[in-house]
Amino acid sequence: MSLNSITLGLRANWHQFTLLIVINAFVGAMVGLERTVVPLIAEDDFGLVSRSVILSFLISFGIVKALSNLFAGRMSDRLGRKRILVAGWLVGLPVPFLIIFAPSWGWIVFANLLLGINQGLCWSTTIVMKIDLVGPKRRGLAMGLNEFAGYLAVSLAALLTGFLAATYGLRQVPFYPGIAFAVTGLLLSVLFVRETQPHARLEAQLHTSSTGPNQQNPSTKLSFAQIFLLTSWKDRALFASSQAGMVNNINDGMVWGLAPIFLAGAGLPLEEIGIIAAIYPGVWGISQLLTGALSDRLGRKWMIAGGMWIQAFGISLFVVGRNFLPWVSGSVLLGIGTALVYPTLLAAVSDVAHPEWRASAVGVYRLWRDAGYAIGALLSGILADVLGIPFAMLVIAALTFLSGGIVATVMYETLPARQITALPQNPIELIIHPKDPNETDIKYQMTEVEK
Repeated sequence: MSLNSITLGLRANWHQFTLLIVINAFVGAMVGLERTVVPLIAEDDFGLVSRSVILSFLISFGIVKALSNLFAGRMSDRLGRKRILVAGWLVGLPVPFLIIFAPSWGWIVFANLLLGINQGLCWSTTIVMKIDLVGPKRRGLAMGLNEFAGYLAVSLAALLTGFLAATYGLRQVPFYPGIAFAVTGLLLSVLFVRETQPHARLEAQLHTSSTGPNQQNPSTKLSFAQIFLLTSWKDRALFASSQAGMVNNINDGMVWGLAPIFLAGAGLPLEEIGIIAAIYPGVWGISQLLTGALSDRLGRKWMIAGGMWIQAFGISLFVVGRNFLPWVSGSVLLGIGTALVYPTLLAAVSDVAHPEWRASAVGVYRLWRDAGYAIGALLSGILADVLGIPFAMLVIAALTFLSGGIVATVMYETLPARQITALPQNPIELIIHPKDPNETDIKYQMTEVEK
């Protein structure tokens, strides 16, 4: 980095932070292209009947995205963040073309394999870069803004493709915007994004205290195997976060793959299916503007547990509902519950992980979380084929409720007690004002060697 100084904090780095939010919106838009249309393409264009076969595109997406998260986290620590971000966009460029011109369902599955790599590399890297920039004070807010941009874009892209499909058909035209998304994301990443790894090195030097039992000695070097075991099992908060992230995406994969088919089978028009498919990530995205910052005030544990329980209730409404209104209500509750969970889990992992191995820990967490897509698609597909879609939805709802109970029982609070404060009277203060009005950015003068 050629600058003479590095400064941690949202205010000091708002230009790069805002650019990364815009880029993550394009990342989210890429996956939003599929949430309304692709399950219906399987039935209408390729004549697939088996739910398990239809959801094969999600299985490939989930497995590859999970492994890409792991790779992105580790390689971001070794090679730097920007290189991984650019590589992710290069892999994503062919995706819309493959779907537009696919002569068989296998092409759609392959496109989703590439999409999984794109999402794993790009989304993981933008998360890590934002955490690098803001430092330790406002991680929840940073993650809320990141996930807001990504999932609002998922919602808008799902809504757009629903209306384009209703007007022009299920393929070609609904995926033309994806070409623009991929090209724009790549150009912004290559031309304007700057490496943020020096910010993480600064925070590592300033890191003097820890909330996790394995951070008592900040200088301790952990092998990747140690980081993997710590994040997956040994640390109670990291284990609780990893299992909750996995179950969250098990239910998200089920909703993504089965909900459009379920609603179409109930006689709902394509436009209304698109609206319901868009409401869930839309509420999810917008709500994270508050929930991420809220977790910086109230703590992480009970927001995660409560969010899982709200998701379970929202899924149940899809089953018991018989018309548009309860299905919309279920979609809204799913969005609220996921908004409570998603940025808070990332903030909790970042609370515990030391800056020197934080990107790797985030990669391991996101490995387990996005493996949920593959597990959810496989489990719900088999259950739907054998016992019907409503039964599959109820099983996933029960699993989601159980996951919230594990968080409530096992997880310790990762936000230091001194940082848990009373809420402001105006909720907008959560976003526009720091927790501590006297908070100042941390500045570090680079030595000639580091320059």
